Amino acid sequence: MTGASLFLRMFLRRDRWTVLAWAAGAVLLYWSQAYSVDGLYTTQVEFDRAASSMGGNAAFVAMAGPPRALNTLGGQVTWQATAFGAVVAGLMSMFLVGRHTRAEEESGRDELLRGTAVGRYASLTAALGTALLANLLLGVLVALSLWAYPLAGADSWALGLGLTAIGWCFTGTALVAAQLAGSTRGMYGLAGSVLGLSYALRAVGDVGNHVLSWLSPIGWYQAMHAFSGLRWWPVLLPLAAAVAATATAYALFGRRDLGAGLLAVRPGPDRAPPGLRSGLGLAWRLQRGTVVGWLLGVAFTALAYGAIGNDVGTLVGDSRASRELFAQGGGDLVDAFYATAALMLALLACGFAIASALRPRSEEDDGRVEALVATALPRTHWFGGHALVTALGAVAVLAGAGLGLGGGYLLVTGDAGAVLRLGLPLVSYLPAVLLLAALTHLLYGVSPRLAALGWLPLVLAVVVMFFGDLLRLPQWLQDLSPFEHLALVPAQEMRWWPFVVLCVLATLVWTTGLVAFRRRDLR
Repeated sequence: MTGASLFLRMFLRRDRWTVLAWAAGAVLLYWSQAYSVDGLYTTQVEFDRAASSMGGNAAFVAMAGPPRALNTLGGQVTWQATAFGAVVAGLMSMFLVGRHTRAEEESGRDELLRGTAVGRYASLTAALGTALLANLLLGVLVALSLWAYPLAGADSWALGLGLTAIGWCFTGTALVAAQLAGSTRGMYGLAGSVLGLSYALRAVGDVGNHVLSWLSPIGWYQAMHAFSGLRWWPVLLPLAAAVAATATAYALFGRRDLGAGLLAVRPGPDRAPPGLRSGLGLAWRLQRGTVVGWLLGVAFTALAYGAIGNDVGTLVGDSRASRELFAQGGGDLVDAFYATAALMLALLACGFAIASALRPRSEEDDGRVEALVATALPRTHWFGGHALVTALGAVAVLAGAGLGLGGGYLLVTGDAGAVLRLGLPLVSYLPAVLLLAALTHLLYGVSPRLAALGWLPLVLAVVVMFFGDLLRLPQWLQDLSPFEHLALVPAQEMRWWPFVVLCVLATLVWTTGLVAFRRRDLR
């Protein structure tokens, strides 16, 4: 363990802003549920009616968890936030462990550091310590935010510390995945599969056979029944799983070579098929998993929104403020609600587009771009291939969201026309999604170090959408969000001029990014 404390201080310093960003996101997730539900219903009768409608909707149960005490503020926060909070903790743990284990070995820095007087397990222990402290901070801040809201203290701390235990559990599985996989992407694939399987088991178990929910760490977290008959003993399950997984990871670490995984890596074919001999074909091969994953995830979310059907009035409540909030675009309340849902799905599609636009940077960081452009593959074809895959992927994700939204409504109401009426409006947000992706490509084209700033426009769009009026942001700042200029279809009439102008602007930004990439040196 010699040098573990030094590594730990170094990792914490490198991750201080990243961990704070994850923690802020988790706090916002839990606190915003309390704030939004608190202002939505004005009477208990109204709250009871909405809770009954939510608990009887299988799509809601599959998405959020078993309905308990939904006619209370704490019960709503627990129901709406815990499943997604566990996913946030799991993703944070996975990325922190991957960054300080597999990624360090791939870059060669770990081998360089091991040439000094440090112990064999020092970096692994420091990575574990970083993830444990990050999850502890996550849980404490969530608990304090709910306690200060104010909600009941014991139940608030149960939600926070349960979230910490779940994060520690997924930290253990990520450590095991880092020993099994031979690459960072392979490690993310294994750890992400465990996280996805945990969510799926909980969803299927909550709707059907409840035994399956007890096979999921997320189900253990929700079994604490915060704000509905709190019990502490389920938190021992993720803690025990975390200890077992961490011990397994240490045992496996001692049995593998540095830079290699325990799972054998299959060699690829000695010749590339014709489809891989172009920039577009190569980009699609690299990004097809990301496109399919986002497409399915966003479509499933849209299906859940669509499954609300005509119960929008019951869920929104009778208060004037909540109805004005959803009907701010005017027109029918159902159309206004689905216009807001379409905007939220479009913001999710932006998440895909920006993540996809950042893929060229990781390829360059890994040193593969320099070898590629040394062949007959022009720089413009390589960059353009990734840009085209991002654009087509954004179209596919938005189309999947539209089909999910309209299909969910069709399943509940039998209204076949809803597939077009609710699904087509997603297309109206395509220029905004493409513009945010183009800005990320432009930043990457100028310098890979700037590429991560591509997330800032999406953060601005989310803040403007959810808190623009609450924070009384100046109009010029709100106008910087491209979504601010597009119509809330189907609640409003389509605005074609902003649609066309944003398309042209996205094309110009993308072209500028291509020119900038051609003129700079590769790292």
